[in-house]
Amino acid sequence: MIFDELKRLQEELARKIVLKPLERLPEIVAGADVSYARKEKRSYGVLAVLRLPELEEVDQAVAEEETPFPYVPGFLSFREVPVLKKAFARLKRRPEVLLVDGQGILHPRGLGLASHLGLELGIPTIGVAKKPLCGEFDWPADRAGAWKPIYLEGEVKGAVLRTRKGVKPVFVSPGHLVDLESALEVVQRCLVGYRLPEPIRKAHLLSQRVKK
Repeated sequence: MIFDELKRLQEELARKIVLKPLERLPEIVAGADVSYARKEKRSYGVLAVLRLPELEEVDQAVAEEETPFPYVPGFLSFREVPVLKKAFARLKRRPEVLLVDGQGILHPRGLGLASHLGLELGIPTIGVAKKPLCGEFDWPADRAGAWKPIYLEGEVKGAVLRTRKGVKPVFVSPGHLVDLESALEVVQRCLVGYRLPEPIRKAHLLSQRVKK
């Protein structure tokens, strides 16, 4: 029963999502990641803030709390939004755009983690996931920068982007206050030769250190 209620909440929140081009390319971007200490049932939310184009780290924040919700595909935001909001409140430098390790509108009900978090924070967000949750697509060419659209119910909801030759692509979708074209441009400006964009990679490395 609780999942029926959460589905209705997701559908209600999804109607509030705004997709639009960024007015200008950001100078300050952040990456968000969450890690878990399963035995202790603790969650560690991490944000790494970088300055473009150098991708120099200028701020970071960490928050910890009891994991509030089990892992259920399609409902990740109820597990990770609380601890990421807590970490965001501790930043000294507010990012202009937030890259999130998860889905944006590329979600069965249009409200992945990046979209939900963007609504909560009132900030442009971009989902960059390692696996697709839904949608139909063709694989892009094996070269950095190649991408193909992802369709969901006949509409383009994201893109499968090859960030590096010879490695698996990532799945990019707008979260909130950004459109797909702007999202792709920001993500590609954050690449330095790894599969993941640098803000998310930095956040992930930090979250693993914090967990240990």
